[in-house]
Amino acid sequence: MSTVKLLGVWTSRNLSSRCFNRGVVGNTRINYYGALRCLLRPFGTVSEKEAGVSPGRKRGLRAADIAEKLRREKEEKPDAKNKVPVSPVQRNVAELRQLTQQLQSVHPNVFAKALSKSILYQDQNLIAINKPYGVPVYSTGGIGNSIAESLPVLAKIIDCTKGGSKLHVCYNLEKDTTGVLFLARTEETAERIHNLIRSHQAEKRYMVITVGVPVPSEGVIDIPIIEKEVMGDQHHFKMGLSPLYRPTEEGDGLVRVRANRQAQSAVTHYKVLDSSSGCSLVELQPVTGVKHQLRVHMALALACPILGDHKYTHWNKLAPQKLPEGVLRRLGLEQSKTRHLPLHLHVRQITLPGVRGHDDLTVSCLLPKFFTAALKKLQIELPEKP
Repeated sequence: MSTVKLLGVWTSRNLSSRCFNRGVVGNTRINYYGALRCLLRPFGTVSEKEAGVSPGRKRGLRAADIAEKLRREKEEKPDAKNKVPVSPVQRNVAELRQLTQQLQSVHPNVFAKALSKSILYQDQNLIAINKPYGVPVYSTGGIGNSIAESLPVLAKIIDCTKGGSKLHVCYNLEKDTTGVLFLARTEETAERIHNLIRSHQAEKRYMVITVGVPVPSEGVIDIPIIEKEVMGDQHHFKMGLSPLYRPTEEGDGLVRVRANRQAQSAVTHYKVLDSSSGCSLVELQPVTGVKHQLRVHMALALACPILGDHKYTHWNKLAPQKLPEGVLRRLGLEQSKTRHLPLHLHVRQITLPGVRGHDDLTVSCLLPKFFTAALKKLQIELPEKP
């Protein structure tokens, strides 16, 4: 069967005679005016036979089909004015869930660019950045971006694509900890900063929100910490306390016990800055640097776990943090949604001792937005000076 293409539409020599009954093109007779009338008719009135499509054969999308599809999608899509209202709890949960994902779904170069905008201090030897929430310093399984892996790109951005520039991590911070993080331009400088922190010569100040009010409001926690195995249905390991003293049988004093050889000395200074709604804003100064030291001392020694610490709120199980009803109301959350709460643990300030006649270097960092939002909801005042 011979065919011709007219105005972008393939037609057959067997088309209706009312469209093609005059003229000859090859072996096909064409009535141009009849064909044009046929093509200009509403699409819905053209049959498969008239359009030259075999019955049962799938026909491609036409302009009318696309327009109808777009119209249906627009009707099905909820209008911004008429959409179902989202409850405050749902809105809060969505914001918290987005907080943990926003920097893990971006390209590594975009992540490095974001880090370059968070620089707190910079000189020829050191750079201090504001470490974001939910990003590990070193790469771990299942995590998209890390500080260490972004350093080559970050170095190029800082030095305007200058070749050969490098950056090195000076110390580690937990994935969910925010705040001041020092990067060094040379391995020697990174080692020096690491030694200052390990030897307790650098002063670090943390800000935390605790569930509960520590008593007394200021003091020193000096209890060694050891890693312990937690048995049960959820077998896991946690850092726990290894006290050097225990109460006497009469309960009127303390008696020293034999120290565990695997326990590490852990000392933390704490001070309550303000409290309200059953929660507190506490400043912490760790003298030592044991794994999870601040979290363990607050949760197990003072019975005031850090807000969002789902690991140390319960000892025998792994479960979302359980909050008092009053705290839930203030935060606008339900207990079933507390698993989305971020860890409110922030490195507010670090002071490095001066060397070679230089003054001490102090770098401070503002609290993240989710931290200040929680303080506002809990009606806790933030001191003006860090």
